[in-house]
Amino acid sequence: MGLLTMFTTSDVLQVAATVCATGAALGCLYLVFVGFSVLRFRRGEAAAAPVSVPVSILVPLCGSEPGLAARLRALRDQSYSGATEIICGTLDPNDPAIEVVRQVAAETNDGRLVCHVDPHVAGQNLKVANISNFAKHAKHEMLVLIDSDIVVGDYLAGVVAELQRPGVGAVTCLFYGIRGESLWSRVAAMGVNVHFLPNVIGGLTLGLARPCFGATIALTRDILWRIGGFAAFADQLWDDYAIGDAIRGAGYTVAVAPFAVGHVQTEATARQLAENQVRLGCTIKSIDPLGHAGSVITYPLPLALAALAFGSGGDALALAMVALACRIGVAWCVEHRFAVRPDSYLLIPLRDVASFVSYLASFFVFTVTWRGQRYRLSDQTLIVDSSR
Repeated sequence: MGLLTMFTTSDVLQVAATVCATGAALGCLYLVFVGFSVLRFRRGEAAAAPVSVPVSILVPLCGSEPGLAARLRALRDQSYSGATEIICGTLDPNDPAIEVVRQVAAETNDGRLVCHVDPHVAGQNLKVANISNFAKHAKHEMLVLIDSDIVVGDYLAGVVAELQRPGVGAVTCLFYGIRGESLWSRVAAMGVNVHFLPNVIGGLTLGLARPCFGATIALTRDILWRIGGFAAFADQLWDDYAIGDAIRGAGYTVAVAPFAVGHVQTEATARQLAENQVRLGCTIKSIDPLGHAGSVITYPLPLALAALAFGSGGDALALAMVALACRIGVAWCVEHRFAVRPDSYLLIPLRDVASFVSYLASFFVFTVTWRGQRYRLSDQTLIVDSSR
């Protein structure tokens, strides 16, 4: 019986090593494909000239955010020739972001930048509740929703031009990570740049991805009314994706702009990084369970290391080196295509392992933390977890 047990254990380890090595090899091929997809993403397209209609830019605020003033100035100083207004909002009358908005607004004193405070909360998603409160103050038909941690260049004309294409109901933007000073912020930014962003572009190339990101959602008031307004997404964790899905369900397309914006990563601790990564994994799992499970091949380096641990020996070690080289190649492609500030490639092994651990954890986690609030996931909706 003992020999049988040893034989069975050895056999299982060999099968596990083979499966992991095969997945790693497929993952390397996938990374090569993704790298070329990133370099080719809407490259060489002629920029469309927009009709300069008035635009209301909606920015939800929540707490102190380093660099917020500079990001608001970038939105204010767009070269777009149409009339624009920037409407910010918060649920908390003591939110420190309010004073930042006031200071930036005072620099021009033209009334184009305002902040509204309304503590009313309808639904479990606090961000959607906030937007619902202050969006009613928007004057213009065209709305551009943008998260407060997003860094933009001179992008508004490009967004409006995309939205004016026939059949387009909304426009969203890809985003890359902008690192802070902490190690965990750097690891988070690298995760966006070498995992999330290239995977989205790979999915778009294959026709599998249907993105709609809070980094930018541009749509008209009429389209918003057709999909039920913000109230229809009051209990959605993944409100941005749900908005895009509803727009497609109404018969329109969600266009992805040919450029990317920056997302400031503020993770200061390993716990914050882990919570954000697991929340992202749970979101993707809830939206596309089969696709999420199949995305295991997008982690070739951890798979190769697992094969090595299961006893594959030198072949697995060589495969791990190839996987690392492929991941570095993808990082270079993203930096080259979107002018992303490079970071040390020495962090890539740490980033890959951390991403894989978060990916595995997403299958066993049923509560997520977001903006300091813990939620339970149930039937693709949010329920506040009162156990804390």
